[in-house]
Amino acid sequence: MRWLSVAVALLLAACQPAPKQFQQESFVFGTRVDVLVWGEPQDKARAAVNDVLAEFDRLHRTYHAWQPSELTALNTAIAAGHSITVAPELAQLVAEAQALAARGDHLFDPGIGALINLWGFHDDSFKAVLPDPDQLTALVKAKPSIADITIDGLRIASRNRAVALDFGGYLKGVALDHAMAIMKRHGIASALVNIGGNVMALGSKDGTPWRVGIQSPRSTAPLASLDLRDGEAIGTSGDYQRYFDLNGRRYSHLIDPRSGEPAQGTQAVTVLITPRPQAGMWSDVASKPLFIAGADWRAMAEKLGITQVLRVDAAGKIEVSAALRPRLTMTPES
Repeated sequence: MRWLSVAVALLLAACQPAPKQFQQESFVFGTRVDVLVWGEPQDKARAAVNDVLAEFDRLHRTYHAWQPSELTALNTAIAAGHSITVAPELAQLVAEAQALAARGDHLFDPGIGALINLWGFHDDSFKAVLPDPDQLTALVKAKPSIADITIDGLRIASRNRAVALDFGGYLKGVALDHAMAIMKRHGIASALVNIGGNVMALGSKDGTPWRVGIQSPRSTAPLASLDLRDGEAIGTSGDYQRYFDLNGRRYSHLIDPRSGEPAQGTQAVTVLITPRPQAGMWSDVASKPLFIAGADWRAMAEKLGITQVLRVDAAGKIEVSAALRPRLTMTPES
């Protein structure tokens, strides 16, 4: 497994060490996390970073998809056909994810947790084994979707017992937005937060934008680099993060709800989100329906209002939207 879809660490390594920089790494959300603060006293930077990492840990534990959590308690109630009263934050996340899924024609659908589990991706390691075909057929026929969820205040139920919520394609982006809010509360003006390739920038390095790279899905080298400006976020969905290979075919965790199988036709999709409310969240969510849409990614991007996209198709061909092209510096490899 390659940790970074966006090769931030590679490019930061070229920077000269400076006392202005405070950086700390962790492992949360099943991936590597890097938090960097620039231009602040070490104690002030450390306090901010510690609060950010504590928040990441809270989100990870509270909304874990298969270890005991508030989310698994909700899924257990749904499977039993019961309604359940949840915390305000969870009710808000479910409502928000429901609206986002509808905007992307449910190609991104957090209600398909049972499908993700059936393919073996509810685990920290994945075995090269296909799911039982009868179970897969039955689950696809049941058509689980977050659209089946009903929310009445803090009371949540589902019309479909096959629904199981999984925020794996959503929570990292939420965490980025929380991280930026925490940084600002600490009076931090310049920071870069990277959660497994979902990256968000605050400020700059003494007036110089943060430089990040977009990793090739089939090598450790970057395809391109760009300047990430204040308030911007970038995110990548790829078939090289959580996957297994079997009989010459790659099966990734990016499941197409229509077929119940891992999406084919795309190696990676990167989106650049310009400053806006919930930019971090959009950097995580928007790449999923574009990845699953395959050759129809441009129409989906227009539907979502996403203008800056880089896609690598199954053959390795690179496609770049007109709005993103001027921002990129392509590498000789690409």
